[in-house]
Amino acid sequence: MRIGIDVGGTNTDAVLMDGTTLIAQKKSPTTSDITSGILSSIESVINDGPKDTKNSLQAIMLGTTHFTNALLEKRGLSPTGVLRLCLPATTLLPPLVDWPEDLKSAIGGSHFFVPGGHEFDGREIAQIDRKSIVESAKKMKKTGIEALTISGVFSPVSNSHEKVAQEIIKEEYPELNITLSSEIGRIGILERENAGALNASLSKNAQMTISGIKNALVSQDIHAPLFLSQNDGTLMDAEFATRYPVFTIASGPTNSMRGAAFLSKTSNGIVVDIGGTSTDVGVLINGFPREASIAVEVGGARTNFRMPDVISVAIGGGSIVSTNPIEIGPKSVGFKLMDEALIFGGKTPTSTDYIVANKMTKLGNPDYVKNLDRQTVTHVVNLIKERIETTIDQMKLNADPVPVILVGGGSILLGNELNGASSVIRPTNGDIANAIGAAIAQVGGQVENVYSLDKLTRQEAMSMAQSEAINKTISAGGDPETIEIVEIEEIPLTYLPSNAVRIRTKAVGNLMGIS
Repeated sequence: MRIGIDVGGTNTDAVLMDGTTLIAQKKSPTTSDITSGILSSIESVINDGPKDTKNSLQAIMLGTTHFTNALLEKRGLSPTGVLRLCLPATTLLPPLVDWPEDLKSAIGGSHFFVPGGHEFDGREIAQIDRKSIVESAKKMKKTGIEALTISGVFSPVSNSHEKVAQEIIKEEYPELNITLSSEIGRIGILERENAGALNASLSKNAQMTISGIKNALVSQDIHAPLFLSQNDGTLMDAEFATRYPVFTIASGPTNSMRGAAFLSKTSNGIVVDIGGTSTDVGVLINGFPREASIAVEVGGARTNFRMPDVISVAIGGGSIVSTNPIEIGPKSVGFKLMDEALIFGGKTPTSTDYIVANKMTKLGNPDYVKNLDRQTVTHVVNLIKERIETTIDQMKLNADPVPVILVGGGSILLGNELNGASSVIRPTNGDIANAIGAAIAQVGGQVENVYSLDKLTRQEAMSMAQSEAINKTISAGGDPETIEIVEIEEIPLTYLPSNAVRIRTKAVGNLMGIS
């Protein structure tokens, strides 16, 4: 048995599952103290499960917005530097050049240029200079930098200079938390550097948070291994998550999408996840979220590490409705819905009140909203529908109707007909799809490299990429017998010589020893 937990901005959902069978579930308001809320949810589903549940637990899978919130709120971030291996090239635009000033100030943003880096085909731009790196490390120590990202030009092609620089710096400053940009982002040094810096700034926070959760579990005599959800719909163990906390960003929508695919038995379509404050709309391809193909901003910084292709709309079950003029959101009562909404005796008109007034669902006391203006009710209901239909249309690649899967506690906001949908699916237990998505998640490995087809055949390049993705999945704890390639993308790079091609490959598999 295993427990899946998703900590959202409004609610924390937890499920206990045995294989594909749902045993117990719990939905509770999210607490400001992440650890206590998680423990409470775990204890609740354990108590609702079979007698020996605690000893039968094989894993605990956690999805959390904690690190996303840390970046958005600029709290708990370490003083962070950037070491770029580039000289004599690539100095015109310094690291973090396009960051918002408040985020840059929160981490310090010191940077260092040293010789190194590679061309696209792996040739050195310049030899690595040990003396320059040692001098930079001494300055980092003196100025109080606690975390560092090392970024080399074209390091996704060859990260040997990044690794050598890491070893040199560790000799001089062993307690420094170091992130290699090649392990985070893709080709494109500025965006990859940004992603590495974000990850490095979260490193100390991740160590404290994840160790705190693990210690709290042990204190409750829970010894099942802890895994965290990644933003590509797969899992990472606690140790990996401590090193790469940035991969948890946007894991909430991917959990919901994976859960929606599982519950609806639909591998391809559009998922609409409506929560208390916002609606996330994403695309399922072969049961996994479609990845964004362009740079994605995180906290105002452009990044190019893997992120789901999701559009968020500020409409949820707790969205506050104003009537003069008519506006829905972006403010929301969130987890206070049952205290502040009209149907529960509160004084704040919410989107849920208007849905109940329109007799689309039975919730609370309908008498409390019977005097709402009928014309306004119709207008609000239609406006919610139109906004989400527009978002669905933005996610489609053509005009053909596609299946739409509605999940989340706020899915009552929509009816059973949507423009652009071939069908509207409301799976059973869709309100806890996020926690189910965490519980059923697999482990994965993803590789993106540039290959010269003047030196390799196309098939050899493909085989190398697939083998590396499979090996990464095994290293992440995947069962070799269950691993499969779920995505291959090949892009000819016509602007580079040597018949270059970029190949991105993703493999997934079940966790070893967990049913």
